[in-house]
Amino acid sequence: MAKKIQELDLFAGAFGAEAGDNGEAPLETARKRVEELTALLNKANYDYYVLNKPEMSDFDFDSRMKELEALEKQWPELADPLSPTQRVGSDLSNDFRQVAHTRPMLSLANTYNEQEVRDFYASVERGLEGQAFEICCELKYDGLSISLHYEDGKLQRAVTRGDGKVGDDVTANVKTIRSIPLVLSQGAGWPREFEIRGEVLMPWQSFYDLNARNESEGKELFANPRNAASGTLKSKKSSVVAQRRLDAYLYYLLSDELPSDNHYDNLETARSWGFQVGIGMKVVNSLEGIMEYISYWDEARKQLPVATDGIVLKVNSLRQQEQLGYTAKSPRWAIAYKFKAERACTRLEEVTYQVGRTGAITPVANMQPVHLAGTTVKRATLNNEDFIRSLDLHEHDYVYVEKGGEIIPKIVGVDVSQREPSAPLVSFITRCPSCGAELVRYEGEAAHYCPNSGGCKPQILGRIELFISRGAMNIMSLGDKIVDQWYEQGLIANVADLYEVRVEQLLGEGGSRRKSAEKVVQAIADSKEVPFERVVYALGIRFVGINTAVLLARHFKDIDTLMSASMESLLEVEGVGEVIAQSVIDYFADAHNMEILNRLRSYGLQMSVAQQGGGEPLGDALAGKSIVISGVFAHHSRDEYKTLIEQYGGKNVGSISGKTSFVLAGENMGPSKMQKAQSLGVPLMSEDEFLKLIGETE
Repeated sequence: MAKKIQELDLFAGAFGAEAGDNGEAPLETARKRVEELTALLNKANYDYYVLNKPEMSDFDFDSRMKELEALEKQWPELADPLSPTQRVGSDLSNDFRQVAHTRPMLSLANTYNEQEVRDFYASVERGLEGQAFEICCELKYDGLSISLHYEDGKLQRAVTRGDGKVGDDVTANVKTIRSIPLVLSQGAGWPREFEIRGEVLMPWQSFYDLNARNESEGKELFANPRNAASGTLKSKKSSVVAQRRLDAYLYYLLSDELPSDNHYDNLETARSWGFQVGIGMKVVNSLEGIMEYISYWDEARKQLPVATDGIVLKVNSLRQQEQLGYTAKSPRWAIAYKFKAERACTRLEEVTYQVGRTGAITPVANMQPVHLAGTTVKRATLNNEDFIRSLDLHEHDYVYVEKGGEIIPKIVGVDVSQREPSAPLVSFITRCPSCGAELVRYEGEAAHYCPNSGGCKPQILGRIELFISRGAMNIMSLGDKIVDQWYEQGLIANVADLYEVRVEQLLGEGGSRRKSAEKVVQAIADSKEVPFERVVYALGIRFVGINTAVLLARHFKDIDTLMSASMESLLEVEGVGEVIAQSVIDYFADAHNMEILNRLRSYGLQMSVAQQGGGEPLGDALAGKSIVISGVFAHHSRDEYKTLIEQYGGKNVGSISGKTSFVLAGENMGPSKMQKAQSLGVPLMSEDEFLKLIGETE
């Protein structure tokens, strides 16, 4: 180790001279060192993330990475977009552009029982007319499909499946996944151009770490690794992707110059190039071999570091794949067998009840701990009273619990044979478990509610937690624990009280917490600049999510118009039905809510839609028209078109309905929106036609 560090120090000193020891110019010396460091770091990533056999210590890796970063900073011309330094990601926002797939990414037909596997095998036999064939058996990973394109051994782009024809370009984010080689350095003989497909996923440990971090920060938890991987890969900041430690397993190689005429050998060759190919691939030549593979991995997969939800079966010969062909949606030469959801039976100890921020009461089953899908399960939601009745649930029943691909366990049944003869039915509570108020059940609602919104602690804390969340007022210096602490201390009793908090109230003994106190108070003050759309969401009006809040804010423009809106005018807003409209009316009819709202207004929160540059009316060419925007445009951005629509008297709406006047359709318009527009007879208008309509020339 000492020798290695000395070598680094000697090299760093070489750049103080006008030339290296061998008479080379400093730039050339630096270029050679950059190439050397790049090769070392790429191999270290491969050893650690693909082979799971690290040979370089963390200290050496970090030292070399810092040295490479310093060289690229000193000589920008040596920086490479595929450098190992790009693995850390960027804080710049990525706007994903859509890219057409060179070869369509079709989905596989699913099967859920062994008879359907037999049917698939028989259909292959018929299709190949008696030819001998092999089946390549692979694990089915529960993640997000990705297509990686390489030219001359270098990663060029990474594209999601999308609709199979067009996907999102997520190259910047994929570069942070260390098991994906940016430049091929292992093996030899790869085609000049090829595509390799696979699954981006989040390992179990990364998933647990992420949820633990979210829980400590008061953020929403991900339900399962697939949702977490999908949300992460679509993050606007690649630095976030890097922090969450995604992984990738690859399962299909495509090129005009493939190394072999069978699928298994192609993947093994790709493995030799440095790709992390799926675990446990096996070629079999009989139906019995397939069944043995399924039986083995149904149990063995539980020990894997990543989530799997089935087996993929593929005809091994590429020639035979071509002979079998495709249906409209999937290949005839492959099928996915889905594992049955894991189930366990355990004893119900008691049913407890939780109160949400809207007052909704959620019953929770507390059970004897049981091991299920890699974790110990002790609690599961019972949804509502109707769900409990559908189970005919009695006290101390033995219940069946499933997780499947979900992390949140679900009760799916009761083992009546183990029921105690005298066990009483589980009776839903009639009063709030927190404040004691009598519960109500609104017409058309499955849940029971506590009506004491102003005096029920869980509701008060829930509304404050929503108010400070990232999607609302974005006061991220606060968290659920601090909110609860301030509430218990009497510092706050509602969201308006946040703006009365002073630094002096937060200081520890001897003023030891001044810096953190100033940071929190400043964050609260900064939230006064949050736009009106998010203020509407932050109010916590029942049934009004972030999208509905945006539509309401942009339709009514300011808080006074919104609070005085009638049922008829509320129903004019796209996506607002009678339930939401009545909830908005009820919210503003509540004296307690109005008192808080008036205080928020007095503190300087945004109570009207901001007039952006050039936001003044320009004409009435679109007066009375409701317009949906979809696709990618050449002359203006989507936000600019939304502004133009409003400036010319039109109204932006988020979804297509019979009331939509037309769709402003750009390139790559979503197929579902196009289909809905056609079914409802809503016309599509091109970008040029729209600009001509409003009188704007190029």
